[in-house]
Amino acid sequence: MAEMKAPAIREFHFTAQDFQRVRKMIYDHAGISLNDSKQELVYSRLSRRLRATGVGSFSEYLKLLEQNDEQEWEAFANSLTTNLTSFFREHHHFPLLADQIKRIGHARPIVLWCSACSTGEEAYSMAMTAMDAFNSFTPPVKIIATDLDTNVLDTARRGVYSMDRVEKLDEALINRFFLKSTGAQAGFVKVRPELQNMITFRKLNLQDSTWLIRDKVDAIFCRNVMIYFDKDTQLAILKKMAPVLRSDGLLYAGHSESFYHADAYFKLRSKTVYELSAKMKATQAAGS
Repeated sequence: MAEMKAPAIREFHFTAQDFQRVRKMIYDHAGISLNDSKQELVYSRLSRRLRATGVGSFSEYLKLLEQNDEQEWEAFANSLTTNLTSFFREHHHFPLLADQIKRIGHARPIVLWCSACSTGEEAYSMAMTAMDAFNSFTPPVKIIATDLDTNVLDTARRGVYSMDRVEKLDEALINRFFLKSTGAQAGFVKVRPELQNMITFRKLNLQDSTWLIRDKVDAIFCRNVMIYFDKDTQLAILKKMAPVLRSDGLLYAGHSESFYHADAYFKLRSKTVYELSAKMKATQAAGS
């Protein structure tokens, strides 16, 4: 007969009530909706914050947050943010992006927004696409790359990645856009400075009432982000995104996301790619 394993003894007391408080706090702060299956993940990730702050229980830690400790709120949000990404993830979007910006050409500066850039791979993939489209390391394109998590933004700004992060890319692309490190840094690559110069990385919470994005953008990459929000939060974010996008701009979504509930603002154009609804286009035309 198989021996029964004793339940694991937790380092910190963590109740169902603590979990519900965490769920409400991260939802109110960042719009992230945690289901019941995330209880162990929450315990694991926030236990590190309890050790770092020196508090002895989850109830004490949550009281600390309720005192509006801004630095700890940032660490709390960083701990519960998922940052799964890779270079040229969902590859079918990038040829479409290339066609889109080539049609604009040099008629005016092109602005792209990577709205949840994580550690930077998506934003750099957009920059590489722009450079290839214009056959130039200085295309008329700038990219705004934002994320809630300040830790991943620091990684993105550095632009340094282990070789396993680029091993699936074509060798020619690696040679063109990355600098291989040597010596103590062997096994790492750094993106070319021209790529970094195209991108402005900044913190942005999609739940904020206002976004510091002053330019109308030609494309928004908001991929595999909305799956963490409930429908009401998704709709509120999409409603704010619509006026930011140019009338002929495109919104790129993730493979498991659909925005049919936001048809007042966006309509499907092709596979997981949306354009503004006729109503939104008319509104923009009337205001121009």
